[in-house]
Amino acid sequence: MITSSLPIAFLMGFTPMELFIKGGPIMWPILLISFIGLTVIVERVLFIVRENGNRDAETVEKMLQKVEANDLQGAVELGKKSKDFIARILVYSLTNRDFSLHNAFVRASNQELTRFNQGMAILDTVITSAPLLGLLGTVTGMMETFGALGAGGDIASAAGKITGGVAEALIATACGLAIAISGLLPFNYMNARIEEAKHEVADASNALEILLKKSESHSSAERR
Repeated sequence: MITSSLPIAFLMGFTPMELFIKGGPIMWPILLISFIGLTVIVERVLFIVRENGNRDAETVEKMLQKVEANDLQGAVELGKKSKDFIARILVYSLTNRDFSLHNAFVRASNQELTRFNQGMAILDTVITSAPLLGLLGTVTGMMETFGALGAGGDIASAAGKITGGVAEALIATACGLAIAISGLLPFNYMNARIEEAKHEVADASNALEILLKKSESHSSAERR
């Protein structure tokens, strides 16, 4: 996100430092939220890469097969060896099945989905506030411009302040929009990954409930 100012600096014929200085005081909060947004994006991308690498659909399927065969302890032992977040949910649910399977599943799934949602509110705030700060920079820049025009005297002598105010307005707006646009793509990708995780959790919940009832039905039929 910080690097998003480089094309702007190039197009306007400034170095990044000159761009920052000419953008006025509002560039400081813009720089701050840019750092915050970049930090969140890097952390979330690393998290998603790690979670995708830990996915173990084969183990989850084997756990469900053991549940269907009424080998719940075997399913738990198999799940404990996996780093897959669905496997962890199933392990916690089966371990606490005698108390409340539904509540155990909800608690475990909420804990896992909370991990997926970490930092998203911060990134959303960055994307929302960046263009607003740019708009504020536009207002302060135009105030400086009109102040120079209203001060009287020779317009030629005030030309530096006028052009400086216009530059401040344009630079602040451009940087704010650049940050928001740069953050929007990873934000939408992460939201899509969260929705995918929710669907995976829901599918595991439905499969576990069906297979447990199927297993119980088979056990009842064998006892008759």
